[in-house]
Amino acid sequence: MDYRFTLPMKVRDYECDLQGIVNNANYQHYMEHARHEFILSEGVSFADLHDRGIDCVVARITMSFKAPLRSGDEFLSCVNVQKEGARYVFYQDIIRQSDQTLSLRARVDVVCLINGQLSLGVEELDKLM
Repeated sequence: MDYRFTLPMKVRDYECDLQGIVNNANYQHYMEHARHEFILSEGVSFADLHDRGIDCVVARITMSFKAPLRSGDEFLSCVNVQKEGARYVFYQDIIRQSDQTLSLRARVDVVCLINGQLSLGVEELDKLM
């Protein structure tokens, strides 16, 4: 699959649970970091948007776990995005680099609030579409 953005990352020991695999909550951290880096790579900062009263917040996340990551695994956090109505939908995969195994497939729906009110979009993000 072709992605708009990929971010190389590595599993740290403390991200693993007793079974020796990455705790499920950490995948959300990986995906959030990749979304932020993707937006920054396009010249848009969530912090700058916030300073202007625009907050982009997660409305829904659907994650399908495919194969676990373990301590020391290097992986790619991959991002695609499209607009659906008022939502920015991020399609995100996490792929273990050593064998190109899909570890996680997710859909993250993000909405933007302007001064606390739901907006139909933000010009800077609309340009990414």
